[in-house]
Amino acid sequence: MTAKRPKLKKKKIDAKLYKMTKNTSEYGKNDIKKQVGKTSLIMSLVSEEFPDVVPYRAEEITIPADVTPERVPTHIVDYSGISLVCLGLCLSQANVICIVYSVNNKKSIEKVTSHWIPLITENTDKDSRVPLILVGNKSDLVEHSSMETILPIMNQYSEIETCVECSAKNLKNISELFYYAQKAVLHPTGPLYCPEKKDMKPLCVKALTRIFKVSDLDNDGTLNDNELNFFQRMCFNTPLEPQALEDVKNVVRRNLIDGVCDNGLTLKGFLFLHTLFIQRGRHETTWTVLRRFGYDDDLELNQDYLFPPLKIPPDCTTELNHKAYLFLQGVFDKHDKDRDCALSPEELKDLFDVFPYMPWGPDVNNTVCTNDQGWITYQGYLSQWTLTTYLDVQRCLEYLGYLGYSIIAEQECQASGITVTRDKKIDLQKKQTQRSVFHCNVFGDIGSGKSGFLQGFLGRNLMRQKMIREEHRSYYSISTTYVYGQEKYLLLHEVFPDFDYLADADMACDIVCLLYDVNNPYSFEYCAKVFKQYFMDSKTPCMMIAAKSDLPEARQTYGCSPLEFCRRHKMPPPQSFTCNTAGAPSRDIYTKLTTMAMYPHISQADLKSSTFWLRVSVGATVFAVLGFAMCRVLLKSR
Repeated sequence: MTAKRPKLKKKKIDAKLYKMTKNTSEYGKNDIKKQVGKTSLIMSLVSEEFPDVVPYRAEEITIPADVTPERVPTHIVDYSGISLVCLGLCLSQANVICIVYSVNNKKSIEKVTSHWIPLITENTDKDSRVPLILVGNKSDLVEHSSMETILPIMNQYSEIETCVECSAKNLKNISELFYYAQKAVLHPTGPLYCPEKKDMKPLCVKALTRIFKVSDLDNDGTLNDNELNFFQRMCFNTPLEPQALEDVKNVVRRNLIDGVCDNGLTLKGFLFLHTLFIQRGRHETTWTVLRRFGYDDDLELNQDYLFPPLKIPPDCTTELNHKAYLFLQGVFDKHDKDRDCALSPEELKDLFDVFPYMPWGPDVNNTVCTNDQGWITYQGYLSQWTLTTYLDVQRCLEYLGYLGYSIIAEQECQASGITVTRDKKIDLQKKQTQRSVFHCNVFGDIGSGKSGFLQGFLGRNLMRQKMIREEHRSYYSISTTYVYGQEKYLLLHEVFPDFDYLADADMACDIVCLLYDVNNPYSFEYCAKVFKQYFMDSKTPCMMIAAKSDLPEARQTYGCSPLEFCRRHKMPPPQSFTCNTAGAPSRDIYTKLTTMAMYPHISQADLKSSTFWLRVSVGATVFAVLGFAMCRVLLKSR
């Protein structure tokens, strides 16, 4: 990993640079020899020659961005000890402070610690202290260096970034001084490195560890040559030459026993390299990497990185597009080490190791499809991502950010992985839709079988459902169905039976499922009331589900039978369903729900036609078989 002198890619900041030294009011204006030369430094920088006449105090100046190495404007203020009020104002606006001393004046060096640093400390908040640079001026007057005296001071105060010896008279290190001042603002050492321990700080290690794991594309614990080259290209816009790559690994080999394994760079080797960069004063290399992966100056992931702007008009929904699904498939494949098309608890924990917290709880295992061991399958994994995108797209953007989507997929931001669907009203007008996710709200009285209906969609019969712990219960389930050969996601949401109040979110869906218990004579009345109060005049299609159809059917106490009710309100006849089966419950009803959600304009005659539903069911069966076969082929190829 190498980098040329960095060109700033972040927003331009006003790198205000304040020159602080002895209070010049202590001396007469002509007594220049006793001063440290801070004003002369500024004048020499601006005019590129030593001034014959030095003013009492230099005017505030701004150096344009195009003439500075870091391509940022630099605002310079010459503080001349006018008053403590002026000092407080200067400090509150400063991004970096240069304390100037004279290398040939021992008292001015002593005053760095006895006067200036304490004065700065007293007038700044502990949590918002700015970096300091010690500037030893008048190096042309001595043959020795002051570094031996200055180094203990630098070790004592962690806020001191560096020390530069220069000469305003012969222009030695003048431009370097201002470069280091900018560097102290843009690439500070403080957040990265602890001089006392001579090691990187925990937050820096944590950030770089995440970066390593995101960059380890095959999850083998090392960065091979291809991964290193990809990393180099993503961070520094240029690949490494084969010899340069080998040289980097040789440096690690010479200094660390387990820094290179199987010719790949290990995490220890990766961290060692960055420690070496920082110790050699090349903080910009580490900062370039950190900022490319979304980190701010406090080594937290930037909010702009995690939550890029995404405009979602009313009546539109959000879905993952092909690019995002490809990326997520790659992430799954990366962590499915045993190649069983499911993520074990250990594999899932490893996948989310780049997150600051565990995003999926035990309820997720009861929201999506799992294998016989209760592990989330490949289909279940994609289904959960689809659900998150649909219900909370901001959280999806955040999660994709943690996984490094924009870097690995080489996209501008996570928003490029999201499709915002068109207004549902346009779909109704055109009688077709490009949407892939359809939302079904399930209503029913307590004990009517709503939870069983949701779990049945995931292939779980009553016996398997009894094993679900109450605290791990989910009020959502999502999986795929096939409608006329098209794979679609159906999202079921169990709505709590609060008849007196129904939130807008509970009414905003593509289809309503009204579910009653055929064995309970009072169960249908709840469905009838919900329909008449909330959905009778809406354009949302509704379907009546006769749940627990394996039990004897009781006569409902409502004024008319469920069949007659459906006929009166031009609904399809009640659909029988049971999850008390030997194998997985039938999926036909879920295909019907998806079809009605996709085509809300379908005539009642079609909905009542057995031929229509037969075409839908046969198509779903054929494509489900094809999907299973394709999964087996993909698994074999992996």
